[in-house]
Amino acid sequence: MLSFDDALKRAVSHGVRTGTESVALLEANGRVLANPVTARTNQPPFDASAMDGYGVRATDVRAGATLKLVGTSQAGAGFEGTLATGECVRILTGAPTPAGVDAVVMQEKVSVDGKNVTFQDTTSPGSCIRKTGNDFEMGDVLVAAGKRLNPASLALIAAGNVPEVEVRQRPHIGLLATGDELATPGDTLAPGQIVGSNRFGLAPLLAPLSAAVHDLGNAIDEEQPLRAALEAALSGPSDILITTGGVSVGDRDLVVPVLKSLGAEIVFWKVAMRPGKPIVFARLGNKLIFGLPGNPVSAFVGAITLVLPALKALNGIADPLPRTLHLPLASPLPQNGPRRHFMRGRLTCRNGASAIEPIMQMDSAHLSSFSEADGLIVIEENRPAADAESLTPFISFAHEGIPASG
Repeated sequence: MLSFDDALKRAVSHGVRTGTESVALLEANGRVLANPVTARTNQPPFDASAMDGYGVRATDVRAGATLKLVGTSQAGAGFEGTLATGECVRILTGAPTPAGVDAVVMQEKVSVDGKNVTFQDTTSPGSCIRKTGNDFEMGDVLVAAGKRLNPASLALIAAGNVPEVEVRQRPHIGLLATGDELATPGDTLAPGQIVGSNRFGLAPLLAPLSAAVHDLGNAIDEEQPLRAALEAALSGPSDILITTGGVSVGDRDLVVPVLKSLGAEIVFWKVAMRPGKPIVFARLGNKLIFGLPGNPVSAFVGAITLVLPALKALNGIADPLPRTLHLPLASPLPQNGPRRHFMRGRLTCRNGASAIEPIMQMDSAHLSSFSEADGLIVIEENRPAADAESLTPFISFAHEGIPASG
């Protein structure tokens, strides 16, 4: 049985990065940069006022001084002249500072009588002025390669006068459930049947990092039908095939032997983690295959901790590993055994600060408790019992891009 850390290393290192494509900024949210983006302009491109006020020569301004108002500078329509001694201009936020102006005094610190502007206090050169290139300069790297774009980074790139970006192409994913007992939501259940829910949770989980998630339905636990389903899945457009169920060692757990018979290389099978021990990871050519357990919580945990990092690596994300916070426990935890435990946890407040409340439900088919979780508490192998307040690693669903349930 492979350690979780070794399994994670293999999962993120065995994929072949996708190609690239150029997309417009409005279509690039969530995409991963293939190349760094550099600014094509200074920001701001000129010295600009940081607020509504009056542009002045700082040496002219003192308490009680009155200057003559000679014009206005506003965004998109600057004052054309040069400010002389004893003069000031009305200036609005974002407007270019006219020649001769070296400070801006906010409008709350003046009184105005027609063309006469009287000042309350002195000011200093540079006050309330955003200098050219204060945010970034032409040629600066705005966003590095391997970063996943978000609304803030897209706004930054747009401000740099860059209309489109080169991003990694996203892989196609196929989802295939296995199991004689599975019915589709809405079906009338026959005796012994359960509703197959895994595809409906995994598809939206993986969709943000994929070009498309292809629902391949359900295959029964018989060798020939399963072989046909796997062959069809692996000959289709999917770069990654994810199966659920049939990966343990029971008489009807046929996914691994059928994959072997098709020529797949088994990279690992069985990981020292809970839930999710019987996870299998395989390769067939350039295609990756993850066989997740059929129990829904096991499938989710395996997808979040192993499949998502592999998918991030395929997308070219520079750091594909789960982002782990360290937060205090809200209540104690018992000693852990020899497998990495990913325990459901809920964010709460303790002594005025964020803390993690363990969800003690351990059943790997108990979806209602999983749906209440805000993330996974990471309990390392053989960790001793931990008291409340102990700092503990926590994989936040929000940081992994998984929307909160409520």
